[in-house]
Amino acid sequence: MLRSRIAGIGMYVPGNVVTNNDLKKYMDTTDEWIQERTGIKERRYAHRTEETTTTMAVEAAKVAIERAGITATDVDFIVFATLSPDYYFPGCGVLLQRAMKMKEIGALDVRNQCSGFIYALSVADQFIRTGTYKNILVAGSEKHSFGIDFSTRGRNVSVIFGDGAGAVVLQPTESNDQGILSTHLHSDGASAEILAMYNPGTHANHWMEQSLADFDDAEIGEMFMSHKMLDGAQIFPFMDGPSVFKKAVVKFPEVIMEALNQNGYKPSDLKMMIPHQANLRISQFVQQKLGLSDDQVYNNIQRYGNTTAASVPIALCEAWQEGKVKDGDLVCLAAFGSGFTWASALLKW
Repeated sequence: MLRSRIAGIGMYVPGNVVTNNDLKKYMDTTDEWIQERTGIKERRYAHRTEETTTTMAVEAAKVAIERAGITATDVDFIVFATLSPDYYFPGCGVLLQRAMKMKEIGALDVRNQCSGFIYALSVADQFIRTGTYKNILVAGSEKHSFGIDFSTRGRNVSVIFGDGAGAVVLQPTESNDQGILSTHLHSDGASAEILAMYNPGTHANHWMEQSLADFDDAEIGEMFMSHKMLDGAQIFPFMDGPSVFKKAVVKFPEVIMEALNQNGYKPSDLKMMIPHQANLRISQFVQQKLGLSDDQVYNNIQRYGNTTAASVPIALCEAWQEGKVKDGDLVCLAAFGSGFTWASALLKW
């Protein structure tokens, strides 16, 4: 049976290290406050003008492509996951294709936020399994620092996020001891607004359950972007942290067990579990819930913060580079985030 395997993996993080103490310059916070709630000690911020979501993905992709033993012109499809694209449109997939001088191949953009990379991996896996493509580049990249609120008002969100990129090259294999065994995707939009960036958007405040009769003509004309939004800090992400935490600690273990059960494994069989780096406290809760040892779970949120769609490939890349993931090892990738969406992928390295 044809499967897809990760033939090459790469990552990129900006050189600019921002510690918790550095953030004290902009907001009322402390290193202890941030570490206690998130486990984060520092994160990386991209250069304001010289680095973009796409350029970081290019750097990660170069490494993944080289490690896969191919060239950029051998790539025949791109799946790009991000919540922080260079432009409102077009998406980053075509910008990556252009920057790397690839052929006129297809480029798909995935907007599933923290679960984005695993969703993208699942899409690419299906293309490989059906024999449609042979070299698929899957990228996850984020530049959060450009759009978060660096004030005490926004600290609950801004202290969490960092910038970076990860990428893999998927190729077909017929080996029973290698490749993606299964992927599992879920969503529940009932509470979509408790973790969201509302503006700019085309919702016209529909989510607030207000009718157009509540606004005058000038306000209706400014619903996409207005001075009121800017002055009221309505252009920054919003997160109800406690509610997200409560949902995540339920869905994370569920989707991991779904993958294990479908393939006849149990948690003790895992060599490595790579969770989306949302919050160290969430990862620790899930680890305890599943009875996993410290050696079975890889966390690097302490150094990079939450890089959403980039966090899983960055963590997987580091785990592999450190020799903690080797040929034949059973590895589970899992994520939960805005939407809500959650996902897992079980693979043999």
